[in-house]
Amino acid sequence: MSLLRWQSLTTTDVRHLASQDPVIVLPVAAIEQHGPHLPLSTDVDIALGLIDSAGGHLPAGLPLAVLPPQLIGTSHEHIRFDGTLSLGPNELSEVIVALGASVARSGIRRLVVCNTHGGNLRAIDAAAVTLRDRLAQLVIKVSYFLAAPPDDVDLPEAEWRHGLHGGAVETAMMLHLCPTRVRTKEIRPTRSLGEELETSMRRVGPESPGASFAWLAGDLSATGVTGNAKLATADLGSRLVEHYSQLLADAIQDARDFPLERLV
Repeated sequence: MSLLRWQSLTTTDVRHLASQDPVIVLPVAAIEQHGPHLPLSTDVDIALGLIDSAGGHLPAGLPLAVLPPQLIGTSHEHIRFDGTLSLGPNELSEVIVALGASVARSGIRRLVVCNTHGGNLRAIDAAAVTLRDRLAQLVIKVSYFLAAPPDDVDLPEAEWRHGLHGGAVETAMMLHLCPTRVRTKEIRPTRSLGEELETSMRRVGPESPGASFAWLAGDLSATGVTGNAKLATADLGSRLVEHYSQLLADAIQDARDFPLERLV
């Protein structure tokens, strides 16, 4: 289905949309370094690409609109690299609450946050609870990188664990979505500190479940990249986008079907 963009509507259009009990999607991303081969806009490009692709999985007539993307996220871990822009987690949380409240003033209670940056998670969690508490709003949080990977993608297990930033997954999706923005001559495999620590630590790693340590991107590698982007292809990116956009489409349909009367 063709997706409505909030900013293209008139105030009358919004009033009509609100009468249909719609789902509103808020893209939340980041403008930050992704190494020498990917642009600062990588997280934004992936967010918009997943949303556009999700439209192909949604039934025609589903009441839905996409808000303008929140381009700048919480990227403190990357701030020492040139070009990175960042809000503090409280600032980002306040922005999301303000946007949710603006939507709620039109009588809309169903919000899906499509997030493509790990550093945003804490801010989104806090904002979602605030919107639920203050405005009785349903907020569904979708972060593709937390979902199970597709079965038909053959990447080494180490890449899924350690290719956290600018590795095969992000590079492949960018090769599919925005190939002209990828500087392929600059692609290098980069071993993360996390992969090295697996041989010496019992449990602790950068993102180890239950026992992680606070890190800055420069701690994990000199370029701020982790993972082997040499494994990335446009075909791999196409399969990843298809898989993760289906996840997003399912979440959007669940948001539409969610029984709001069950929220106390």
